[in-house]
Amino acid sequence: MLRDQVTDAARLVAFGLRQRLVPARDADYAELVRRYLAEPGFAELTGAVAAGLGIVVLDVCDRAGLVPAAAEDSAFAVRMSDYARRTSGEHRVPERLLHAVAQLAVAALAFPRPADLTDDSYIGRVSVEGVDAFVREACRRLDEKLAGTMHDNDTDPPADAPKLERAWRLYARRTATGATRDARRLAGSTTGIIARAMGFLVESGCLVAISDEHGGTYRTTPRYQVQVRELAADAALEELLALGVMTVSDGRGAVRVLSDTPELTRVAGAGGADV
Repeated sequence: MLRDQVTDAARLVAFGLRQRLVPARDADYAELVRRYLAEPGFAELTGAVAAGLGIVVLDVCDRAGLVPAAAEDSAFAVRMSDYARRTSGEHRVPERLLHAVAQLAVAALAFPRPADLTDDSYIGRVSVEGVDAFVREACRRLDEKLAGTMHDNDTDPPADAPKLERAWRLYARRTATGATRDARRLAGSTTGIIARAMGFLVESGCLVAISDEHGGTYRTTPRYQVQVRELAADAALEELLALGVMTVSDGRGAVRVLSDTPELTRVAGAGGADV
């Protein structure tokens, strides 16, 4: 019956919205994924159900299941205010910018080559300290780039400079670590912000913690690979890649690493949602 088909399609979408669930852990989910891949009519119906909810189906596969992205006006979109609440109240513009840098730098380091985004066997690994070092090296190169274009009494880049060039000082001025009196990492430090950004990705089913080394080390999930592939196609920033701050020998990067606006415009891992 059509009603049963619609119900099953809605169940598949609902499974996809459970961010940390994969088909390998649920037999019903695995069966619905199999049907989606084998029955074009069921796949089309699932897409229609998702669209009615304001959801775009990025991909459906055995490893990741159904990977959704929220349309801009969807009730499932994660707004900046939601992200702020989930990352300890980072609601001010400077903090949003630092979180944007952290989120997009994690994506760039997790999948440093274009081929990594299409290789289903690839598993990326990232650490808090590694992401911080990556961004600070970018800041250093931007500093060098701007040094010859600023007057002696200038303290900031020109107002018409690209967004990344206007952002690097904010990151560079922040302490990398710092600590509270009881030796906890300072929340407002860059590594503190990166750690919370990574924690958000863990909650979203995009990263899995594997050790406490290097401030916290994580591996990627198939869901994150799909979402970063979409982010790369969407284009988040050309400027950082142009600096050549890469961790691979061919000097190429998988994604552009900052937003065109001084706020997070998209966070991979937030269900592909706009924030």
